[in-house]
Amino acid sequence: MLDEYQDHLDFLYGRLNYEWVGMPRIPAELRLGRMRRLLRRLDDPHLGLRVIHIAGTKGKGSTAAMMAAALTASGLRTGLYCSPHLHRLEERFCIDGRPASPRELVELVDEVRVVVEKLELDDPHLLHHRGPTFFEITTAMGLLHFARRQVQAVVLEVGMGGRLDSTNVVHPVLSIITSIAFDHVRQLGSTLGAIATEKAGIIKRSRPAVSGVRDAEPRRAIARVAAQRRCRLRELGIDFDFETLLPRQPLARPTPCGVHAPTWRTDWGTLELPLLGPHQAHNAAVALAGLDLLAEVEPSLVVDREAVISGFSNLRWPARVEVLGESPWVVIDGAHNVVSAQALAATLLTCFPASPRTLVFGTTRDKDLPGQLRALLPLFDTLIATRYVENPRSVLPEDIALAIAAIDGRTARIAQDPAAALDLARHVTGPLGLVCVTGSLFLAAETRAIMLGHPSVRPVTGVVI
Repeated sequence: MLDEYQDHLDFLYGRLNYEWVGMPRIPAELRLGRMRRLLRRLDDPHLGLRVIHIAGTKGKGSTAAMMAAALTASGLRTGLYCSPHLHRLEERFCIDGRPASPRELVELVDEVRVVVEKLELDDPHLLHHRGPTFFEITTAMGLLHFARRQVQAVVLEVGMGGRLDSTNVVHPVLSIITSIAFDHVRQLGSTLGAIATEKAGIIKRSRPAVSGVRDAEPRRAIARVAAQRRCRLRELGIDFDFETLLPRQPLARPTPCGVHAPTWRTDWGTLELPLLGPHQAHNAAVALAGLDLLAEVEPSLVVDREAVISGFSNLRWPARVEVLGESPWVVIDGAHNVVSAQALAATLLTCFPASPRTLVFGTTRDKDLPGQLRALLPLFDTLIATRYVENPRSVLPEDIALAIAAIDGRTARIAQDPAAALDLARHVTGPLGLVCVTGSLFLAAETRAIMLGHPSVRPVTGVVI
């Protein structure tokens, strides 16, 4: 079974994989035609699914997880598709909080692989140029898995952008845009309006949508797309809002915030957030608004307050301000852009005890390194620059150290891999302190695997470009 499993992973990771080589500079390279042809050969499994489609610069994964947890707690068999995964590919295809099994993964690859190879043989252009990518194939696998398991709802997270994302072949019962900020500007545009227009590409004609966007420029762009597509749009600040309830200081241990998020339909009362950080109040408000709009258009998918409380209380969302150790506290977070780094900084200030803090930082080549560091450096006493090792896109620790020195003049210690960085951080941080590992979800995943003793499932290194 192990050899068979690895052989199937090798097939997937041998495809063009933008998570490894970075997104193409030319958005035209991202087309939906291949995805539609692939799904057609699989008998269009997505057409029978009731999909909640979620895009956004940040918060889309947490919002998706909250909605899926509440739907599951209400008794509905619910699929959740999110990317990237942390440790095993099966994590991308969850039903009621449980990933697909290794056997299910093998069976899905067997079925999709035959179709991919026949599709390329039948279309010489695909064979000699670019056939279905890693993300297209795994998205098709997820949709096929959910259809075969007869889920009652699917919460589907966009990979990048919206309009040209491989997930944008579905016909959702509800579309959600969580937030708009600068990220992937080469592919999505250099203004917030342009980025919002790309993400609003998931909105479908006459299908309702929720927007958690406050800023005027992207808000106008989303409203314009919704109006063009005659879509009912519920907006933050107009149809729903929220109040963040911060934990009372001083704190003895990490403590979540609360939220009060009334909508046009329901006063949900005060809820304890399932995830750490004041920014999660925004994500919860968007999720609750999504549940209310979903109930209006799909009466069989109604979720009540008790189900939300139960779903939130059982929700675990790894590598999102996740506490994995005590004495010192060890926190890992996948923040990979400026807005996420700012949210992490606010979380450390409001939800954690005051203490000496050590930053372990590693990031990806196409990210705003100075912007991330400016958000985080003022909170930390000791700095360690490192890199993740299982993906070739990491920034060299020496380059991170140079950027730190240029910003605030301090000298960062250097560790060449997550294991060495974690050992060093624990050594230099006292038992009453805090170690925070962040800068990339890839770094968070590798650190998490070390701390929890997960076996590494290494993809092949020869990636087709």
